[in-house]
Amino acid sequence: MAQQRRVQLCTQRPTSTVCVLGTELSLDVQGSAPKDAVAFHVQGTPGVKVYVVHETQSVKLPSSICRWPLAASTEVLLAMEALSKDVGDEKVRISYFGEASGVPVGRAMLYLTCVEVSLDADTSRSGSVSRTLTDKVTRGQQPPPSSLSPTMSPAPLCYPQATWTWGPDGHGAILLVNCDRDDPKSRAMDNRDTAVRSYEDLKDMSQMVLRTRGPRTIFTGHRLVLHVDFGDAEKVGVFYGSNSVSLEDYKHVLGGEKLAYAVKPSRHQEESVFYVEGLSFPDAGFSGLVSFHVTLLESPEKVLLEIPIFTDTVVFRVAPWIMTPNTLAPLEVFVCSVEDNEDFVAAVSAMAEEAKCPMTVCPLPENRNDRWIQDEVEFGYVQAPHKMFPVVFDSPRDQGLKDFPVKSILGPDFGYVAREALKDTSSLDSFGNLEVSPPVTVRGKEYPLGRILIGSSFPRFGGRRMARAVRDFLFAQRVQAPVELYSDWLHVGHVDEFLTFIPAPDRKGFRLLLASPSACYQLFKEKQEQGFGEAAMFQGLQAVPKPTINEILANEALRKFNSYVQ
Repeated sequence: MAQQRRVQLCTQRPTSTVCVLGTELSLDVQGSAPKDAVAFHVQGTPGVKVYVVHETQSVKLPSSICRWPLAASTEVLLAMEALSKDVGDEKVRISYFGEASGVPVGRAMLYLTCVEVSLDADTSRSGSVSRTLTDKVTRGQQPPPSSLSPTMSPAPLCYPQATWTWGPDGHGAILLVNCDRDDPKSRAMDNRDTAVRSYEDLKDMSQMVLRTRGPRTIFTGHRLVLHVDFGDAEKVGVFYGSNSVSLEDYKHVLGGEKLAYAVKPSRHQEESVFYVEGLSFPDAGFSGLVSFHVTLLESPEKVLLEIPIFTDTVVFRVAPWIMTPNTLAPLEVFVCSVEDNEDFVAAVSAMAEEAKCPMTVCPLPENRNDRWIQDEVEFGYVQAPHKMFPVVFDSPRDQGLKDFPVKSILGPDFGYVAREALKDTSSLDSFGNLEVSPPVTVRGKEYPLGRILIGSSFPRFGGRRMARAVRDFLFAQRVQAPVELYSDWLHVGHVDEFLTFIPAPDRKGFRLLLASPSACYQLFKEKQEQGFGEAAMFQGLQAVPKPTINEILANEALRKFNSYVQ
């Protein structure tokens, strides 16, 4: 819908105003009418498109109707489709007439200057910012179809940027949380400060382009203000370098406590490029949508308050953290070296070498004898049309490996995110209790990125659940809608103890392997019948019970419990 603004006229002196390309002006013809006037005539120069709306009929001027009644049902609309070359180079004149007068009883003159003010981002998700007005895909507001005159042309193009929709055919800009550390000398993530420390840091940010065209003297007499909503300010940071190539010229202009920034358009450049970074992932209370606005302000008198005459808006969505399924080809392997797993590390190393996959070994001094790296971290990524990088999700378990993700994984183009449990953590807060399926379709609904699986308790009082902070984070990402599975029946309680996905060449492209107590009992029964009833479990392990197959099959309480969980 085209923005519309009401303009007051005056018969005592000419009025001047700005018409922004793609908007409409509604003239207050009644408010300026002389006392005895009952009708009016309106005439504009060729660069102004004038419409009169009267009793549901919309007529483009000039027309065969010379005079229009001064009535509440009569409205005059203006639009301009070409930029002005000089200030006030187009005009509209309103002539007022009395009851039976052929001579005007008053005239109002309006001088118009057409400019373009446009706030743009990569709303088409092409990897670059659309820079021409024709790239904007929606059209201006039209009068109701029944009132359109055959002579009335389509309304001007307007801006669709204040909308955001999902999907491959969706529309709207995407913003990355700048959670990597491009500067090796820095101790914190890139989005924890208000400085641009490298060109690589800029590449992680999304561009937002402010375009101003028209007579430059107009922009010296008006103010342009870039601003962000109060509730969004703590979620983003915006940097501006006046189109300089020097990093020192890039200043933090929006975000945090900075809600507005007065832009001074250059006399020689029509575009001002801003760089936007995300500070927070979607979470409870934050959908991920962030709005930026640019407002053109007009001050009729120095002593009066400025009047907003045009606002353009662009909406970004912060890209969600996306978890990767283990059916994908590995890019890197992480393994812990502890006191008694030399053979294991060697075997994994040989397998990684065969797969031509790099391997990172976390040594004993760093892991402090904590081998469960699968429980400490989970790998995912963030993606926008212009950039993608992996992000490690650090669990709240915080045992021996708690410092490893920040010290050894966080770095250039490798991000980091964490959530802390507000109360004491349980085993279900470890990320062995966090898995994701390959792409699936459930009851006709497609999940092209799969669905997250987390273990939880059966709906009853007193069971264990994953920390609320972690669950809120996972659900807020939206693109991998989590499913909670009953895992609290296990001592450790992780979903990876009883299910996993493996690649397959047919059907859906994968198989779900599911542990089955019933299948285990059937296997024990077969082995007992084959004479292996005295075979003991867990041989080679220290300080754990070693029941035989006969003892397991004879344990009725154990059998009943396994039947229950089956």
